[in-house]
Amino acid sequence: MAPRYGAPVDGEGPTGAARVDVLTPRDVPLGGPRAMTVRRTLPQRARTLIGAWCFADHYGPDDVSVSGGMDVAPHPHSGLQTVSWLFSGEIEHRDSLGSHAYVRPGELNLMTGGYGISHSEVSTPRTTVLHGVQLWVALPAEHRATARDFQHYVPEPVRIDGAEIRVFLGSLAGHTSPVKTFTPLLGAEIALPPHTTLTLTVNPTFEHGLLIDQGEVSLAETPLRFAELGYAHPGTGTLTLTNTADTTARMILLGGPPFEEEIIIWWNFIGRSSEEIAQARRDWTEGRRFGEVRGYNGAPLPAPELPKVPLKPRGNRR
Repeated sequence: MAPRYGAPVDGEGPTGAARVDVLTPRDVPLGGPRAMTVRRTLPQRARTLIGAWCFADHYGPDDVSVSGGMDVAPHPHSGLQTVSWLFSGEIEHRDSLGSHAYVRPGELNLMTGGYGISHSEVSTPRTTVLHGVQLWVALPAEHRATARDFQHYVPEPVRIDGAEIRVFLGSLAGHTSPVKTFTPLLGAEIALPPHTTLTLTVNPTFEHGLLIDQGEVSLAETPLRFAELGYAHPGTGTLTLTNTADTTARMILLGGPPFEEEIIIWWNFIGRSSEEIAQARRDWTEGRRFGEVRGYNGAPLPAPELPKVPLKPRGNRR
């Protein structure tokens, strides 16, 4: 879907407010034959990346007794990092590095695919309502074949002007996450009380995205609805968020310097050429490179067929 647009027209307007574009989500089935539906705001035709953030899925709140929850069989990743963040529920993570961990609300799980990793994700029997986001970060070309890795981090909440902020990547509101990334990034959950305005000091060289999980929020006076992603162009050192509703608003703030490389995102791989993607698919299909996930009850996901025409790299329209 096409984005909605807010004024002003350049990186910063006459009042210092950021220029904001509003990206609307589309519904996408996730996870093969036992697919759950997610709302995807990145990538889309209007925008491929925000910083190195290249993929944003938002799901729930889902009653798992009705939806069946999450059951994503072992599948591969290369050329990227995955970021898992929950608002409610619990997901069991297993990967070919040997990691066996749980994703819980307010806790970051970051997995580095690099040259190749595989993992499974299953909501646990303790889960009644599943609700969260799944995000990807594109690795720069010089690091896209880095070794597989897994990091877990629980950020302490930071309270400022009535808001509660959990910074899981990068720096914001005087707090810095220790989690390693390969480009400068910002990732944070923000809870904003009713009828409250919060002005955040941010890196003016970053572009930012604000994903609304609950509530009604204005970003630089541009209204955002549930599941929309407000894109703030670089060039301003502050972002002003206003909760216009009678209930607490919750959102995810993403940021990073513009990612100047063109990338190909196909299935679970990120590469720079059609040949690189085709090789990753062959390696997964033939049991090479991505390792084995132990402990999952079921077969790995098969790779879909490649399109008949070569895949073309994409960047952002400026």
